[in-house]
Amino acid sequence: MALRAVWLISHEPGTPLGGTVRFSRRYPTVEKRARVFNGASYVSIPEDGPFLKSLLFELRLLDEDKDFMESRDSCSRINKTSVYGLPVGGEELWPVVAFLKNGTVYACVPLVEQTLSPRPPLISISAVSQGFELLFGIQDFLYSGQKNDTELNTKLSQLPDLLLHACPFGTLLDANLQHSLDSINFASVTHPQKQPAWKAGTYKGKPQVSISITEKVKSMQYDKQDIADTWQVVGTVTCKCDLEGIMPNVTVSLNLPTNGSPLQDILIHPCVTSLDSAILTSSSIDALDDSAFSGPYKFPFSPPLESFNLCYYTSQVPVPPILGFYQMKEEEIQLKITINLKLHESVKNNFEFCEAHIPFYNRGPITHVEYKVSFGQLEVFREKSLLIWNIGELGFFY
Repeated sequence: MALRAVWLISHEPGTPLGGTVRFSRRYPTVEKRARVFNGASYVSIPEDGPFLKSLLFELRLLDEDKDFMESRDSCSRINKTSVYGLPVGGEELWPVVAFLKNGTVYACVPLVEQTLSPRPPLISISAVSQGFELLFGIQDFLYSGQKNDTELNTKLSQLPDLLLHACPFGTLLDANLQHSLDSINFASVTHPQKQPAWKAGTYKGKPQVSISITEKVKSMQYDKQDIADTWQVVGTVTCKCDLEGIMPNVTVSLNLPTNGSPLQDILIHPCVTSLDSAILTSSSIDALDDSAFSGPYKFPFSPPLESFNLCYYTSQVPVPPILGFYQMKEEEIQLKITINLKLHESVKNNFEFCEAHIPFYNRGPITHVEYKVSFGQLEVFREKSLLIWNIGELGFFY
C-alpha cells in the first residue's frame, strides 16, 4: 500500500494551461515497485506539464474542451468514483485519484500491486483508499483556519516536510497533517538544514542510544591432520538512536579485547560521515601482520530514526570457540548420528544459551527418534524436519 506521486494543482480558468502545479511529490522507489508489479501493463508517470493538461481535460476544466467529446463524455465513460484513466503518450495511466475543491485539484497515483490488464476492481486496491485519505488530510490542513493567500502559501511551504513525516517513501503513516505539524519543529524552515535521504523525520522525546554486536562464526572442521580446519567471524554492529534534532552527531568506538584479532572487510552504513583511513586500509590483511590496525574503531554518524546496521566486518580469530565432530550413517530407512562438541580451552564458558541445530533436508518429516545426550534435551520439529539440541552451558558433550 503506497503512492507513486501526489499533486496539488491550482485551477486557473482563462490561462493558457488552465492551471498551475502548486506542489508535486514523486516516489521513485514506489515507481520501481509499480514497474515490477504491473509488468507489461506498466505506464510511467509523465512530467508535470503533460499530466496537468491531461488531468484538466479529463475533469472538463479546460475552456476549449467544453464541447462534447466521444472519448471522454460518452455514456460508457460515466464516472462516479473520482478515479480516472489519463491518456499518456498513447497509453492510459490508471488509477488516478483526483477531485476539485476550493479551486484546487487534489490528485495522486496509487500503487497497484498486480497487473493492470484486465483492470482489477477498485475495492481490491487498498492504496486507492489511502490516496483519498491523504488528499483529504492535505485539504483539511490547507484550509482549516486559513484566512488569506499568505497563510495558504505558508502551509504549502510546509508540505514537503510534513509529507516526509506523514508519508515517508510513499507509505501513508498519518493523514492528520496538523498532528504532524505539532510534532515537527519547523524552526528549520527559515534556516533549512539539509536532511539525509535515509532519515524520514525527526524524533521528540528522551534521548537514548542502544548498541548491540552480533558475531557469527563460520567454521569448517575436517578432523583430519592432512586437511586444515577453516573458520571466520562475521560481525554486525546494530544501533538504535532516539535523539532530537535533524542531524544529531553520534560517535561509536569499538575496542578490541586483549589479544583480539583486527577487524577486516569493514562495510559501513551511508550515514557514517567520516572514517579513519587506517580502518579502510586494514581490509583483508594477514592476521599476523604487525601493521594491522588494532583500534579503536571510531564511527561518527548522523543516525536515522529506525534501527540500522552501523557496520559489518570479518575477523580471523586464532581458534574457533567450539570444536565439533559430526558423523552420520544411513541404514535402510534409519539414520544414525553422532555429534561431539567441545568448548575450546581458551574460551570462557559464559553462554546465555547454546543450541545445536541438525536439519534434514529433502527427507520428509521425522517420524521416530531414539537418542542419548550427556547433557540438555533434544527437541523434534516435525514440520521442519529439524532436531534442536538444547545444551545450555557448554563443556564437553555428545
